[in-house]
Amino acid sequence: MTLGISAAVLSTSMMQLTSCTETQRENPLLQESTLPFGAPDFSKIQTTDYLPAFEAAIQQKRDEIAQIVENKDSATFENTILAFEESGKTLDRVSRVFFAIVEADKTDEIGEIEKKVQPLLTDLENEISFNKPLFERIRQVYDREHETLQGEDLKLLEEIYKDFVCKGALLPDDKMARMKEINLRISELQTQWGDVLPAATNDAVVWVDKKEDLAGLSEADIAQCAKDAESRGSKAPYAIVIVNTTQQPLLASLDNRDLRKKVYEASIHRADGTGKYNTFPLVVEIAKLRAEQAEIMGYPNYASYSLERTMAKTPENVYAFLKNLIAQYTPKAQAETKAIEEYARKTQGQDFQLQPYDRFYYSAKMKKEQLDISDDEVKPYFNVDSVLYNGVFYAANRVYGLTFKERTDIPTYHPDMKVFEVIDKDGKSKALFYCDYFRRPTKRGGAWMDSFQEQSRYRKQQPIIFNVCNSAKAPDGQPSLLTWDEVTTMFHEFGHALHGILSDCLYYRLSGTNVARDFVEMPSQFNESFAAIPEVFDHYARHYETGEPMPAELKELMLKSITFQTAYALGENLAATCVDLAWHMLSSKDIPTADKAAAFETEALKNVGLLDAQIPPRYYTSYFNHVWGGGYAAGYYSYLWTEVLAVNIADVFAQRGALKPETGQDLRDKILSRGNTGDLMQMFTDFTGMQQPDASSLLKARGL
Repeated sequence: MTLGISAAVLSTSMMQLTSCTETQRENPLLQESTLPFGAPDFSKIQTTDYLPAFEAAIQQKRDEIAQIVENKDSATFENTILAFEESGKTLDRVSRVFFAIVEADKTDEIGEIEKKVQPLLTDLENEISFNKPLFERIRQVYDREHETLQGEDLKLLEEIYKDFVCKGALLPDDKMARMKEINLRISELQTQWGDVLPAATNDAVVWVDKKEDLAGLSEADIAQCAKDAESRGSKAPYAIVIVNTTQQPLLASLDNRDLRKKVYEASIHRADGTGKYNTFPLVVEIAKLRAEQAEIMGYPNYASYSLERTMAKTPENVYAFLKNLIAQYTPKAQAETKAIEEYARKTQGQDFQLQPYDRFYYSAKMKKEQLDISDDEVKPYFNVDSVLYNGVFYAANRVYGLTFKERTDIPTYHPDMKVFEVIDKDGKSKALFYCDYFRRPTKRGGAWMDSFQEQSRYRKQQPIIFNVCNSAKAPDGQPSLLTWDEVTTMFHEFGHALHGILSDCLYYRLSGTNVARDFVEMPSQFNESFAAIPEVFDHYARHYETGEPMPAELKELMLKSITFQTAYALGENLAATCVDLAWHMLSSKDIPTADKAAAFETEALKNVGLLDAQIPPRYYTSYFNHVWGGGYAAGYYSYLWTEVLAVNIADVFAQRGALKPETGQDLRDKILSRGNTGDLMQMFTDFTGMQQPDASSLLKARGL
């Protein structure tokens, strides 16, 4: 019955669409792809296809929702919950393709389409979230069948019901109307953020006239600066591109202190109004609207509202977790800073005051002196292709039995992208995996995983997953070499990919990475651990010219260097986490004005004991994309929270045998394949045998 309704709606909508456009070219986004797995056919998709595809798909979803509401039969799981789950398949397909492009290859034309599309999607979301007859049918099913449904059917019912309640389905009309207004305005503001921040980051590029000013950089890095200058209009012979985080990797090598300062300040001031870009007006309005949302829903602040359906449950639990970490971290950070400054004074004099733009530089020199190792010595062993094939894929094969076959017959949205068919250990095709690793001006900063299609047995869909990173692509004829951080980022994002690839769930809403955000980072952080396992490391860490593995002595130093002066990395994460929480613990009346936003941030860090010029937040407020442009509002803590889970799971692997297929299968069966089909803490317990995560392992794992 449900499938018949969905098919009828789809047929009617498509006939209407075809009758209007039969003399025109068919829109490939509105047709089911004939490619393997139903992969998007980028060879056919044109930029002009997106807006009409959205308009048609949105109307189709409206029709499908209307069919559910107008059904004269009593509400049942099949005719209401399953029908709702299956609505909007075309819109899902169009959205996944379009927003992948928005994030990874956003041209001006794509940006203009996004501005038109976002209000349409927000209007639709509001219509559905506050559709009283629809929610009444969902509530009837919840009341009647909650006690009789089991397994994934029960979980699907609970998730859909709770989603509606959390969005305001039980609100009176006046408050419901205000929530609609807020949702629309936040959508508009986040679209603006998505335009301003990449533009600000691109504009923050530091131009360099003379090669000698780049002293300290390797020839490969200097060549990259020349290439970056050329791709950005050649205003000078060289350009230092600003990456998304506060600290910039090149600061570890640049001898020119004035240039180091210039690069660092370009980073931290990219969007705070010091230059031509200022995101603070967007920040304070988003924060105020979120706080108002929470208050309408009966919560004191947005953090309380947002955290209710996470593992942490409350801001108080998060702060208790962070307070314990900060107490253990602080003396180690102070000792680390003191050691670096004392080292610098050996050559710069006793009056030398270490600045944040000096820290990476002198820390690298200390590491070189104490461990006799530098990034330039190890980068030749981290060729991006070897890391992918001989590291990331090799570990997945050893642990989960997966193999990867490159598919050059499947088109991509950019020439840098590669596609692989993932084949399971039984020889059956499991998924498609795309990777897009190199930065470009049209790609936002950072690294992420997403999907063109989520796994669902009910829909007979296999997962189509992609990873995106922002490593530098070497000039033609030269190898693209990675830093250790970039190596672990590849493993990290592939951990997310595995969560999607190995999913085996009935419903797409529950599959893969559709879990609480303070659980979703666990598989990715755990997968980072394979990068340093000796057998895996030896397999991919090979010289790009000779193919020889990294020499044993250099390897030993390399692995030791991973935990060299790691207080900084923990501190920048703690600081960013506390900045995020501080903004979202405010009531709507306490949100500062845009001109006071920076001062509020400073005070917030001071209040938790993390105001440290030497260890600034990984992201300052004005360029904190996770929080203002993404889905991590009041949730950035989840990286640390899930790191504890990941370390606990890595300890189990170490005890059982890190590369044993039996252990991998156990993790796959109990966590990676299960998505959000059960209690997440119980999944953790089922695998580890631990009733609660053990946070004491985190500092030890970080070498602290």
